[in-house]
Amino acid sequence: MPMFSAGFGRDKGCFPRPKHPFHLPHARTPDEDRHPNQPSARTVVEGNGKLDFGEYELELWDLRYNGMMGRGERGGGGGSAGRRGTGLWEWVRPSCVPITIIVTLSLLIVVMALLDDSLSRHHNSTAIGNQCRFEIVESIPENLTFPQGSPVNPSTHSGWVGLLDLAQHSVDIAAFYWTLLNSDVSPKPFPSASLGEDVFARLKETGLKEGMQVRIAQNQPSHISPQKDSAILADLGAAKVRSLDFQRLMSGGVLHTKMWLVDDTHIYLGSANMDWRSLTQVKEVGIIIYNCSSLALDMKKIFEVYWQLGEEGAVIPPSWPAPLHTIYNLGHQLKLSLDGVPVSTYLSSSPPPFCPEGRSSDVDAILDVINKAKKFVYVAVMDYFPKTLYEHKTKFWPLIDNALRRAAIERRVRVRLLASHWSHSRPDLPLFLHSLSALTTNSTSVDIQTRLFVVPAYTPEQKQVPFGRVNHNKYMVTDQVAYIGTSNWSADYFINTGGIGLVVNETGTQTQGQESADQEEVPGDRVGTKSARQQLQALFERDWHSQYAKPLDDFI
Repeated sequence: MPMFSAGFGRDKGCFPRPKHPFHLPHARTPDEDRHPNQPSARTVVEGNGKLDFGEYELELWDLRYNGMMGRGERGGGGGSAGRRGTGLWEWVRPSCVPITIIVTLSLLIVVMALLDDSLSRHHNSTAIGNQCRFEIVESIPENLTFPQGSPVNPSTHSGWVGLLDLAQHSVDIAAFYWTLLNSDVSPKPFPSASLGEDVFARLKETGLKEGMQVRIAQNQPSHISPQKDSAILADLGAAKVRSLDFQRLMSGGVLHTKMWLVDDTHIYLGSANMDWRSLTQVKEVGIIIYNCSSLALDMKKIFEVYWQLGEEGAVIPPSWPAPLHTIYNLGHQLKLSLDGVPVSTYLSSSPPPFCPEGRSSDVDAILDVINKAKKFVYVAVMDYFPKTLYEHKTKFWPLIDNALRRAAIERRVRVRLLASHWSHSRPDLPLFLHSLSALTTNSTSVDIQTRLFVVPAYTPEQKQVPFGRVNHNKYMVTDQVAYIGTSNWSADYFINTGGIGLVVNETGTQTQGQESADQEEVPGDRVGTKSARQQLQALFERDWHSQYAKPLDDFI
């Protein structure tokens, strides 16, 4: 969708992150995250959760000894020296030592029992919270069809409606813009706008429920995107709304994030905007993860960054407060189960100044995924440009481009890049794609192929829908990892534009890609598989082999 003019800044990555996760400020438990203002109990428990016997024992003895010494000294104002000595040292007569030891050991046993019970209950609750369920959700434009047996995923509309049905006390949404209503796009009625109207009505109904809190963090309204839908919800009391002014905060850019957080337990992120066209006229991909409070609470920290920056006159702080720090990043990933498959995962964010301590930047996450691929890298994005797009002066930015070339040349990784062609495509996009695929020759053993996905308009109405009929996906899948993001792949999106990504790492599991580096699967081979990575791979292969994926020669 259209972007605004963005300012350029140096890509410094997120704020400095310690080399080891345990060097971060006190790693908070899920319970502490739910109650960030409650002080942590840090007495005589070591960082590994074990009781420090030496420290505990010394504290007891120091307390008793200093207390008696104080009383002896205070009593020294009268009486003989002999009486002062007797009063001070009578406590440590040999007959008292066994009793002291017994009392000390008894206290230790009680404390250990309580601590063990607390840790056991925490471990059980964490294990339950990490048994998560997921769905890959898609928006398939009207009349776009695939061969029988191709992967079929739940729709974005059904996923969003399901999240609203689950909501009991809170819904947080971060959005680029709002055009769920037909009238937001055109005075002409479009029947395909009905799904957007449905989502808006359900969101309004949800927000008006007693005890429900709906919060919306969005990009600053403008004459291009007046954000009328969220204004209606705010006026009705169905939502609290804050807008981020990126021109003031970052000298350019926009909030391009698309994410939902429901009851601090269920999440959505993906390419779909709060736009009826994203449900019926634009091809979108996202993921919904249910019953996953550990990941949801980490996503909430990203939302709280937006929420704070949406306050009147807010500025980016020199350092973010500790409750917004995270211990989950590309170096220390959250371990959980997705539909029974053990994975390691984390959320990345951009731009770098929006990253509190510990948070990996989005571009660092993407580079890490590419650099660790062993067999293949499949990328589906609307735009792919190793440069800035929204600057007065264009700047070269080859970070991702270099990583793809390095993977293919140095490690013989198979690279497939599927970008999009539509009525608003920039004419130089095919040239940048061709510069990658041109490396593929028999003599070099490099295997990089690129194509452009075209969503045809089959009816006069579809041709009249503004900014419709495009493949808007933003994801990557390798033999190791699935990545789903909200950003197009050009410099601006990672330097001064708000976005997030989810990395799902299946390294070491039986769900890794098993095919050899010189053998591609055919569409449908992975239909019905369970792993998130496998499902995303099947989706990519379906699109890559479809009639809508065109060779570059058709555009150059």
